[in-house]
Amino acid sequence: MKRTYRDDWRVIIEIKPLATRIPLSALGFDGLEGQIVGDPFELEIAPQRLGDLGWVSMSDSLASRDVDGDYRRRCEGLLAELLKRPHVKGGRVTCTETHTCSHCHLGWEELTADEAADYSTNQDKHSVEGEPVCCGKAIEEFRTERGIPMPSWGGAA
Repeated sequence: MKRTYRDDWRVIIEIKPLATRIPLSALGFDGLEGQIVGDPFELEIAPQRLGDLGWVSMSDSLASRDVDGDYRRRCEGLLAELLKRPHVKGGRVTCTETHTCSHCHLGWEELTADEAADYSTNQDKHSVEGEPVCCGKAIEEFRTERGIPMPSWGGAA
């Protein structure tokens, strides 16, 4: 059925310079005089890779048995520390999710309610909202789990 992959973990923080005048050195601009002012802006921070141990680098799956969970915890810890700073007014943890079919490995798509009601966009009269559209095996697995009659693939009714 549907497989979900998460990657590109990020911590996004909102900085409001007008609330607290931020010295340039707070963002790494050492040796310069001035303060950051203006409208609130977001800053995106990528956590250190799980497999980057400093003295050796390996794949994340070798460094962790729970890659998604470890990245989430790493990002949440980073966010908690950043929220302690006076100029950080909010933040969130985000990642990119990709859904694919476990049978054909294509991108996962499902029938919407409107598509299921429109006979021209579904397999047969038994198609329902949420039914996958990528391949026959996914449709058959979906229908078996829900007790829905199988489509007649050969054209004979």
